[in-house]
Amino acid sequence: MNIPANLKYTKDHEWVLIDGDVATVGITDFAQGELGDIVYVEVETLDETLEIEEVFGTVEAVKTVSDLFLPLSGEIIEFNESLESEPEKVNSDPYGDGWMIKIKLSNLDEVSTLMDDAAYKELVGA
Repeated sequence: MNIPANLKYTKDHEWVLIDGDVATVGITDFAQGELGDIVYVEVETLDETLEIEEVFGTVEAVKTVSDLFLPLSGEIIEFNESLESEPEKVNSDPYGDGWMIKIKLSNLDEVSTLMDDAAYKELVGA
């Protein structure tokens, strides 16, 4: 199981890469493994401002549909449109080509609520 040290994590199995006041978000290798083959990613909140832990979209796998929760408050400024035609990128490259959204952060203090790689490894028993 891949848990990069340079990322932050949520209890909802999302990863966050912070670059100034913009965060790139996706689901973790653990999450994609638990979901199985991902067949659809839906994000209808582009250009909306949401609060931390609000649902920003869904990911659909062969057996289930799961909500995606915003890890940090802010405006969703970008959606990885390649996932519309190639949702399997979330399975094959969850930390690279499988990223889902970018958020313009509205409260940088919330970053302290995220887990580091060691805490996330403990959460998933890695």
